[in-house]
Amino acid sequence: MDDKTLDFWRNHSVRFLEMALTDHYREVPANPDGYARVVRECGDTVEMFLMVRDGKIRTASFETNGCIYSVACANTAVHMASGLTPEEARRITPDQIVEFLETLPPEEEHCAEQAVKALRLALADARDGERQPWKKYYQRR
Repeated sequence: MDDKTLDFWRNHSVRFLEMALTDHYREVPANPDGYARVVRECGDTVEMFLMVRDGKIRTASFETNGCIYSVACANTAVHMASGLTPEEARRITPDQIVEFLETLPPEEEHCAEQAVKALRLALADARDGERQPWKKYYQRR
């Protein structure tokens, strides 16, 4: 390994590496209760999928074509939202994601903002789906 690669591993917390490299929450479920897609100017996309049962987020997942920082932030957002009520999940902030990851570079904090935006839009979609449940069965992706 070269020095640059070794520095990457040394400069990141275990939490960051875990969220950047695991794919527990990376999936595209059929007919989610809440769905959102956020695309940045650079083309990086984060999609969020939520399944809400009995007033709690039972399943949260994501997909992205973004960098390792996008993966870490989206993974953290769904990790933090899982098991919460939609109201509790709405309170998740980009700063909380940055704090949780411990070593997200400041120049990559926009990835946390994108993940939170996708989460909040998916929560709004789930809320709209409660009012109009028939919409859930139409492809939105």
